[in-house]
Amino acid sequence: MDKIHSLTGMLDLYEDGDSSDLSKNIFETEKRIKKIFHNYYLKEIRTPALEDTNLFKRSAGDISDIVNKEIYSFHDRNEKSISLRPEGTASVIRSVIEKKLDQSTHKLWYMGPMWRYERPQKGRYRQFYQAGVEILGYPEGAPEFEMVSLVCSIVEEFNIPDCTLKINHLGSQENKKAYCDALIKFLEPLKKNLDKKDLERLARNPLRVLDSKNQDTQLILKDAPSLKEFLEPKSIELLEAIKNEFSDICNIEIDYTLVRGLDYYSGFVFEALSSNLGAQDSFLGGGRYDDLCSKLGGKELPSIGMAIGIERFASLISNSTHSDKILSFITLGSTLEAKTYKIAHRLRSLNKNIILDMQLSDSSLKAKLRRANKSGSEYAIIVGEEEFNSDKVIIKPLKDELKEQQTVSIDELFDFYKAL
Repeated sequence: MDKIHSLTGMLDLYEDGDSSDLSKNIFETEKRIKKIFHNYYLKEIRTPALEDTNLFKRSAGDISDIVNKEIYSFHDRNEKSISLRPEGTASVIRSVIEKKLDQSTHKLWYMGPMWRYERPQKGRYRQFYQAGVEILGYPEGAPEFEMVSLVCSIVEEFNIPDCTLKINHLGSQENKKAYCDALIKFLEPLKKNLDKKDLERLARNPLRVLDSKNQDTQLILKDAPSLKEFLEPKSIELLEAIKNEFSDICNIEIDYTLVRGLDYYSGFVFEALSSNLGAQDSFLGGGRYDDLCSKLGGKELPSIGMAIGIERFASLISNSTHSDKILSFITLGSTLEAKTYKIAHRLRSLNKNIILDMQLSDSSLKAKLRRANKSGSEYAIIVGEEEFNSDKVIIKPLKDELKEQQTVSIDELFDFYKAL
């Protein structure tokens, strides 16, 4: 019988990997990002993995690669076209409209799997995980600073190497139209040098030509009009204020050619890059999308958001030394289990920042210590018959050879654990 394998570009992830395993870094990344989200008083939202295909056609744009090439779409038993979500923002806005929450403010975060049918490569898979933030109902200004602060917190927390945060402003609808007209006028005599994809972009959304990956197009664009020339002073002032305030925390660069890959973006946009990722160097991005809610049938709802590709981001922290403190609880003798589990329960309640690995096997002390070392435990708490009968435990250091093993009372163990 043939073996059944996972589908191309869809990974099995195990939290219990070694320190060089991407899986372990993914789980660690998600935990730490969630802590940052909670620190900014963001509330979690969970939306379905499947949506009406029209949701993504209306939000991402009919000519986007996501809709034309990458979306997983199929018909259900009622012949309705449904799709696996390729990104998170559209589903969040759909939910807000459906629940009639589009006239109030929200600060939301989400995390979960997305799907795009694209060629798998380093950090890019067909099923991938994305963490996102959506700040809804607030006009341009304060949310931009809050979002950049959030991005800087992420960069700081993970100590991302060679990171640059690029920012830009796409202007008002009037600014954008004037710039697009100038860009079309500039590119019209050069259309024969554009590939099919860029010609489609020029016809449907000229601003997207700036996002072209074609090197010949990029060479042509070096002489194109600059978006900066068409922006209002307040838009440029916002960019400069953000750069001035946060450049001591993160390397920030104003890039007037930066656009985002989805049609719904307007106003302030941004992208975080690291040279450690190679040619595809972006791991985080987002921007303002004030018109998306009304475009999907809701009320006017000024909004700004961001998303992080977890796999790409996790590959940046492969050498991260961050970890929670882990202790292993080792019992020697089956008659000890009932009481030692009660002790372990009390320990966990005393210090939520410690991971306590209660070893469940009946193997030897040597084997259990080997497991404790493999898990990265800082200490082993050992209870044998002798210790059990005298209400004592052994605390054995596993990482610091200069520290000595000690035998302590149960109350002393509680104090030791609480103080870690």
